[in-house]
Amino acid sequence: MTTALAHAHLTSTDHDLLLRLLELPTAGPLETGPGGPPPRLREAQSLYARAAADIGFHVLHHAPAAPADLDRPDVPLPVRRAMTDPDFLDCQPNLVLRLGPALPTERTVMFNVHLDTVAGRQPVDFDGARFHGRGAIDAKGPAVALLAGIRAARERLPALGRDVAVLLQVVAGEEGGAMGTLGTRVLVEQGHTGRLNVFCEPTGMRFLPRSTASMTARVSVEGDDAVDDRPHTGHNATVLLGFVAQHLARALDGHGASVCVAGLHTGELHNRVYGTGSLLLNLSYADAEQGRAREHALHDALDQGLTAFTEVFAGTTLMARTAADARAVTRLEWTKRGLPALWDRDPWGHALLRRAGIAPWPEDEAAFTCDAIWMDGVPGACTVVLGPGDLSANNAHAEGEFARAEELDGFADAVARLLTAFIDSRNGRQ
Repeated sequence: MTTALAHAHLTSTDHDLLLRLLELPTAGPLETGPGGPPPRLREAQSLYARAAADIGFHVLHHAPAAPADLDRPDVPLPVRRAMTDPDFLDCQPNLVLRLGPALPTERTVMFNVHLDTVAGRQPVDFDGARFHGRGAIDAKGPAVALLAGIRAARERLPALGRDVAVLLQVVAGEEGGAMGTLGTRVLVEQGHTGRLNVFCEPTGMRFLPRSTASMTARVSVEGDDAVDDRPHTGHNATVLLGFVAQHLARALDGHGASVCVAGLHTGELHNRVYGTGSLLLNLSYADAEQGRAREHALHDALDQGLTAFTEVFAGTTLMARTAADARAVTRLEWTKRGLPALWDRDPWGHALLRRAGIAPWPEDEAAFTCDAIWMDGVPGACTVVLGPGDLSANNAHAEGEFARAEELDGFADAVARLLTAFIDSRNGRQ
């Protein structure tokens, strides 16, 4: 039986902390683009660390990843290209906080939360029921609620911070397509993990033991332009990529709703044939085998699409040259692939979460991608995704992002119950 614990909730001081965090722009360079304002992420993390210090946390690490950490093939191409800017990593540090002494993994709980956000500023306010602002639900609100839950548990459980340690990973690079390669992956590989590892993302307060990964492909056409008076002399990338996009959407339809065909671009003028352009595709997968299958399916579908385009347009006047050269001017490039995916099957951890009153994510409901993928294969670790709200319903990554105060209170309470259950399990009471 789990030790009884009074309900945890956010205080007015917690509300003030969240509003201050929401006021700080923390979208990283991959979100804001070249020339965008530098994120005030270090400032936000320092503010968070000071609040955590009131509970008893101390700073173990506060620094960005090293360039050598990103010199590997599973780092997405946009990250590798951004590395040419010497400030890219410096403005995106990672913070690790610890409550209690350095204890064995078996007596450590790790929580991971990110303070970077997607781009786009929103008015920040709290109307007494809802917090509004970029990051309210993803994930500054959960980050503050996390501290409230730990504080409540610590006030009632002397073992927390003595017999059981808590690690907080407060990371950069969760958004913007970095896929955690400059944040969470580095900290996990440095050993900042626990027996139980909780990634704070909106799950409707259900524990999700899975995290998909994704790969991104770019289909590029690199041909010759032409003027509108002689359109047949060029390679029409607009028509070719438009045809390919439709073909891929049909051919990959059987691979589920996790295939996204997007980002088609050639040009913006009406009186020019564009010989160059690109089409983007994002394909998520639940495990490495599924990832390889979808990669092969895309290669096959593109090959079939180019064949079909040539057959359809070979006899035309405007597109004959494009049809003849379609295969020669088209190439497939992977800007992101080879990432792990998480599927945790630890029965001890799942039973612990249930004892803490936290329900599981339905097995037939699709998972989503987050930094939890980097816990795949870590021995002796249970890893789940857990947090308040819903990515869609709370407008995460969209206009009008919000978090209900009651949702954040609920997460704080769940954190307190979970820590209580963990301590009871370590002390032989379960």
